[in-house]
Amino acid sequence: MTTSKSSIGTWSQRLLAAIFLGGQAIVHLLRGKIHWRNTREQMAAVGPDSLFIALLTAVFVGAVFTIQVAREFINFGAGNLVGGVLAVALTRELSPVLTAVILAGRVGSAFAAEIGTMRVTEQIDAMLMLKTDPIDYLVIPRLLACFLMLPILTLLSLVTGMLGGLIIATNMYGISDTVFLDSARNLLEIWDICSAMIKACCFGVLIAVIGCSWGLTTTGGAKGVGQSTTTAVVTALLIIFVSNFFLSWVMFQGTGGAFQPGI
Repeated sequence: MTTSKSSIGTWSQRLLAAIFLGGQAIVHLLRGKIHWRNTREQMAAVGPDSLFIALLTAVFVGAVFTIQVAREFINFGAGNLVGGVLAVALTRELSPVLTAVILAGRVGSAFAAEIGTMRVTEQIDAMLMLKTDPIDYLVIPRLLACFLMLPILTLLSLVTGMLGGLIIATNMYGISDTVFLDSARNLLEIWDICSAMIKACCFGVLIAVIGCSWGLTTTGGAKGVGQSTTTAVVTALLIIFVSNFFLSWVMFQGTGGAFQPGI
């Protein structure tokens, strides 16, 4: 019981440190302290290096969602809505959340492991001795990379997910591609795409800040690095789901929307 309370207390302290680090990063960004070479390197690691797994996941998510929805909609005589329902689901929730989950596991863990290793091997202390701010050199490039790349990955995942759903709808359920795409175009609104981009930007910042903060607060050698990496991923996933609830509540609360009678 004491160990559990101690773990929760340590986790809470590190979470507060992450919030403080995020504030520091914003202040440094407003002052224009950006290390562009590091930023480009991190953008390549976050974007192109994560593209394949993000798109592969999106194809199968779109295909599975269509399998689950198409049969029921056809039974109710609403087969012409399958494409629109998939488009709305992918845009509002599935694409931004699942892409963020992939990046939290792949990129957030890498941030925590890299910076944690630098911390336990005293490389960060050496940077401070050389008057190099770790926030400028390590945190901000990773934050900008996630902030810029996650919306792009989300948009590509949306298109790929729609492609996966289209393949299933046309080949398994006999829904024509014209009906499928017209339904998506009729039900999808500009705000839905904007909301996906807003969510992706928020998730990107959260993943970067949590990964970097857990790395900077690592102690205990190699074992500490492993623990920090695992805890950073779990925390990032938790924060993504919690923040997704509040973002969705703010963006889509109330009645009305794309699903209107007569469509």
